[in-house]
Amino acid sequence: MSTYGADSFTGRLACVFQCAAETTFYVIAVYFGSIKVKNTRYTLGAMLLVDLICVFAAIFLCLLFF
Repeated sequence: MSTYGADSFTGRLACVFQCAAETTFYVIAVYFGSIKVKNTRYTLGAMLLVDLICVFAAIFLCLLFF
């Protein structure tokens, strides 16, 4: 942010990335931990795949709107 600024395309894209992928490990740690789910193998893979899709969607939407 200090190099390109918050209003640059890079700054806005970084904000969208963080909002889109922030909850992946939070959901596994907090929600699955609260109900004591031990096997999160497929969940982690699916969530990381969705994060990858979110990266491409965020790039597309930032190009479209910004």
